[in-house]
Amino acid sequence: MSDAVFDRIRSEINANPVMLYMKGDAMFPQCGFSARVVQILSHMKVPFQTANVLEDAGLRDGIKAFSNWPTIPQLYVKGELVGGCDIVTEMYQSGELESLLAEHGVVPASASASASA
Repeated sequence: MSDAVFDRIRSEINANPVMLYMKGDAMFPQCGFSARVVQILSHMKVPFQTANVLEDAGLRDGIKAFSNWPTIPQLYVKGELVGGCDIVTEMYQSGELESLLAEHGVVPASASASASA
């Protein structure tokens, strides 16, 4: 796997507190699993960035090698892999995802806006 791809991934997950590698983008997810994770994050009003693995075969293969995780989507919070659709869904339903985000200082967009006002 190319160092350039790993460098790009490291850079993206370090620059964005919540980073989602997915098929498609937040506006137009191109698989049901990616759409589900976007739906959960959007419902929680969590600000996040996405990278579309369908636009870059190197990234699609690279993210799997980088994380040693075989499937897309992959959600990272503060540089750590949280998991894919099933794990994110289970964590959301149990309240664990909200706790994880709070522990890492990731607050919903509406809460951060009112906190800074």
